[in-house]
Amino acid sequence: MNSTKIDPKFIEKSNPRIGLIALATDFRIEKDFISVIKDQDIDFFVNRIHCYFPLTSENLIKMSSTITETSKDILPNEKLDCVVYGCTSGTIAAGYDEIKKKINLAKPEAKVTTPSTAAINALKKMNISKLAIFTPYSKTLNDDVIEYFENENFEVTANSYYDISNDLEIGKVDENYLYETLSKMDLGNADALFISCTALPALSIIEKLEKKLNKLVFSSNQVLIWDTLQSLGKNDPINGFGKLFRN
Repeated sequence: MNSTKIDPKFIEKSNPRIGLIALATDFRIEKDFISVIKDQDIDFFVNRIHCYFPLTSENLIKMSSTITETSKDILPNEKLDCVVYGCTSGTIAAGYDEIKKKINLAKPEAKVTTPSTAAINALKKMNISKLAIFTPYSKTLNDDVIEYFENENFEVTANSYYDISNDLEIGKVDENYLYETLSKMDLGNADALFISCTALPALSIIEKLEKKLNKLVFSSNQVLIWDTLQSLGKNDPINGFGKLFRN
């Protein structure tokens, strides 16, 4: 038998790389990312972080303690262009600066985005000042979300919530029932509706809700994916996921 050594040829340029830190219990977030970026020249990698029950500020902060290790295990020793922390209430509880610091310990070159900070960027981009908010959380976490947006100088005109304290249960909310809930929600004089939580099946109903409510509609995953693409310089309009992506 002849054995021949052949020199490999390596690619000279790689696509932009997204690293997603998803909650271990989140059914939804990867599906939503792939739905939007599937036709983009982007490489997408996911690692999951342990989630503690029940969903409380204390447990969300506890979860964030392993962010550096979780980030490090996404393509170890390789650079990422953007690292995405996929937890809305978790970022509000732990604080964006703390999340960013822990991610950049592992991936110092990476831009960092989170649902809560992405929401602020998206709302400002679309000139929203009055906001209705829906969350699936317990009353305490729900109120933390409201306080976060009020501290960012948004007027919260209306609020509804499901009072679920388990992230696995949030992921099992029926999409049609969520649409029914939101389509009947009293928004007050809001300019837009924000649907919090990456585990909710909200992205797929945004277009339908915008037509029904005649308002702009934002969700955690929608703004998160939009902000991630913005960080990569990917600004082309995308249809099917709300006016934010077509702006």
